[in-house]
Amino acid sequence: MKTTPSTSLPGGTWTLGDLTVSRFGYGAMQLAGPGVMGPPADHDGALAVLREAADLGITHIDTAGAYGPRFTNQLIREALHPYPASLYVVTKVGAVRDQQGGWPPARQPADLRRAVHENLEDLGLDTLDVVNLRLGDAQGPRPGSLAEPFDTLAELQRQGLIRHLGVSNATAEQVDEAHQIAPIVCVQNMYNLAYRQDDELIDDLATKNIAYVPFFPLGGFTPLQSTALSEVAARLNATPMSVALAWLLRRSPNILLIPGTSSVAHLRDNVAGAGLTLSAEVLTELDKIGR
Repeated sequence: MKTTPSTSLPGGTWTLGDLTVSRFGYGAMQLAGPGVMGPPADHDGALAVLREAADLGITHIDTAGAYGPRFTNQLIREALHPYPASLYVVTKVGAVRDQQGGWPPARQPADLRRAVHENLEDLGLDTLDVVNLRLGDAQGPRPGSLAEPFDTLAELQRQGLIRHLGVSNATAEQVDEAHQIAPIVCVQNMYNLAYRQDDELIDDLATKNIAYVPFFPLGGFTPLQSTALSEVAARLNATPMSVALAWLLRRSPNILLIPGTSSVAHLRDNVAGAGLTLSAEVLTELDKIGR
């Protein structure tokens, strides 16, 4: 069924290459079991969250084969396949899971080819909409060339298995190197109101029409803690998380949100919260937190 991306969601839309997506998206990581391992405790509940996301007009769903591993992609297929023509799934390759729940890198050409084919199989697709190459490690980006793994993804793109490319957990130098090998449509790094290391990169990407997708927009496994944020939220009769999401949408037009949740009610709260109106004075006050 052909559908039109929603403009009623906070932030409107953005174009990833030739894919128009809602700036407010959904990150599916939390749908897997504890520690992002194994199946969800509430299978039907996980399907309900995905279907609610689509019903709300969200057209950008973020995932990875390492979530579960593979369980999250299989849930997405069960809940939403055949996908509406305007709904796009963005996935990541470059890491796997070990028995201890770690995220060891898997960026050799054979690893990446295997991961792309597993994503295609689990999601029920012939072509992946966007594939991000995950770099660095659990502690963050690490310097070094990405030429070999990104060349592999570019070759898979030429074969028609991938539509668009991006990078995740990357340094600014790696972003530039990737873009010289093949055009990228997005960068997915850690960023939020209190963690502002990529301010300059965000502004640079905006001039190039490249999206910036912050992971852990609400602090991740350790929710944002800020007295200043809490005080602003109290004055606005809102939650700190709502203020943090609304600030991200105002930070730059190329920022796309993918907050995750395993709860339909929390998903609705996130959407409503991101639509919060922030005055110029409040934005100035918030802007000081991460600087």
